[in-house]
Amino acid sequence: MKPTVVKLGGSTARTAELDAWIAALMESAAPLVVVPGGGPFADTVRDAQRSMGFSDAAAHKMAILAMEQFGQVILDRHPRFVPAPSVDDIEAASATGRIPVWMPSEMAVSAPEIPVSWDVTSDSLAAWLAGRLEAETLLLIKQTDGFSASDDVASLSARGVVDAALPSMMPENVALRLAGPRDAATAAADLASGKLPGTLVALASGRLRRTA
Repeated sequence: MKPTVVKLGGSTARTAELDAWIAALMESAAPLVVVPGGGPFADTVRDAQRSMGFSDAAAHKMAILAMEQFGQVILDRHPRFVPAPSVDDIEAASATGRIPVWMPSEMAVSAPEIPVSWDVTSDSLAAWLAGRLEAETLLLIKQTDGFSASDDVASLSARGVVDAALPSMMPENVALRLAGPRDAATAAADLASGKLPGTLVALASGRLRRTA
């Protein structure tokens, strides 16, 4: 069974929902791969770039490392989570019933198809990983409920719900779901029963590529 790629937004880092989402992910009956957002660690990189004036190339690498810092927070919460820097590590963890937390620097820093830009955040990196893993679904956990099933990737990007690069980075055959604070309370029951929380959205022009 192919895993669902779950991007746990760094915007949850200092909220009550973080504990709820961590608890829910641990209950999953189906395989998951967790992609950590950058959150406050990426915000530090943004602030430092403004004050220190280093290049976007340096900021890109530092923001990816910021995801790994939030990944360490996730790993610290439960032994079922294990670090996974490569596809082989992800597959090995999943095979033993663990939940791999992607440490993206090994794969993403040198990938030529990933733009070096602040337009690319953990949203697009999670989509890129979903393509590499041939995942069926990408679930983006956000600290907003400002989306609906009538949205598509373009409208979400235009409103800043997802990053600017996601419309071009989203793989053709991967379903996209979004979940927010309103979904956190029921997420554990959903995942324990083999369901995914959140809302299935269209990928482009109101067209759903998958119905799962």
